[in-house]
Amino acid sequence: MINFNFFNPTRIVFGSGKLQTLAEQTLPGKKAMLLISCGKSTKVNGSLDTVKEQLDKAGISYAVFDKVMENPVKEVIMEGAAFARENGCDFILALGGGAVLDSSKAISAMATNEGDLWDYVSGGTGKGKPLANKGLPIVTVPTSSGTGSEINCWGVISNLETHEKIGFGAECLDPVLSIVDPELMKTVPPKYTAFQGFDALFHNTEVMMSNGVNVLSEAIALSAIENIAKYLPRAVKDGNDLEAREHVAYGSTVAGITMQLTSTTAQHSMEHAMSAYHHSLPHGAGLIMISLEFARYFIEKHACDGQFIKMARAMGMKDADKPEDFLTALSDLQKACGVDDLKMSDYGIEKSECMTLAVNARETMGGLFHANPCELNDANCAGIFERSYR
Repeated sequence: MINFNFFNPTRIVFGSGKLQTLAEQTLPGKKAMLLISCGKSTKVNGSLDTVKEQLDKAGISYAVFDKVMENPVKEVIMEGAAFARENGCDFILALGGGAVLDSSKAISAMATNEGDLWDYVSGGTGKGKPLANKGLPIVTVPTSSGTGSEINCWGVISNLETHEKIGFGAECLDPVLSIVDPELMKTVPPKYTAFQGFDALFHNTEVMMSNGVNVLSEAIALSAIENIAKYLPRAVKDGNDLEAREHVAYGSTVAGITMQLTSTTAQHSMEHAMSAYHHSLPHGAGLIMISLEFARYFIEKHACDGQFIKMARAMGMKDADKPEDFLTALSDLQKACGVDDLKMSDYGIEKSECMTLAVNARETMGGLFHANPCELNDANCAGIFERSYR
């Protein structure tokens, strides 16, 4: 039987130069909290000035909040929520990469609800309370290709005090509008282009591996995998290759749809544990480090052989006929993007931590373990970390 449940109210405006149409779109309020990172990327690529010009043209006022960092933390979320209230903002415009997009969901929720973010987080030490009020409406303008969170209701936030990095979201936090303009991504450095591109890839490969994959999520995921695998090496080699940027952006954005249809797997839980303890570790880099051994575990269990073959073919191995071909295709892509030599030890991770990370992954984001194609217990999970360690 064909079954799926899909809800996404986000209007997606996709294409090079589309940021120039922001003023023509229906915006959900009169004063925006213009949410950006604490870095310089939106100033370097000109997107901040363009957004301001477009908001002025549309007669929308704004207040800029520029404190979001990579792997955003709870304290900044609470500060941002207070900023939105104090400045009378009635919607959020999130301009930036995955950290900014993720933060917009949590800030949106806490701007209209009492208490602390961790009151509403499910998993770990979170209290799992439902939101009493809808969040502020959200408009997203991604400046990188990775998370897909420009079109879904989820964000991942860290609690440094408890060493937790947990996904947070609710349907009422889906963005109402997303403008995906690949021209904004041309200034992303090669290393981060690769890290973000693999994050997007793994959203789709994990959907393919998930025991909840369905006819729609599979079709979209395979399309995304094909586009990312073909064009990511070009985007890494030449950031100004707009055709490559467009195809990778497509693969990243539609991953937001596949993740609304089908959950990702414990590969994401495992990386969240890594960067919860080692906050300087970029999410995509951590995923790359464990990706081959994570896939190998399920290949050796023959948990979803056909899915691995389909993915290998989508990644360019047209004659793939065994699940191990996916490992070859993935390894070749990592080499082509210059990320095949990443080491956990370079980010301060020690091999003795493997079981700690395994336990943290299940305790904080155990729901994703239920999406695995077969059982993955703590010992198995620690074993994947150990075999991935360098």
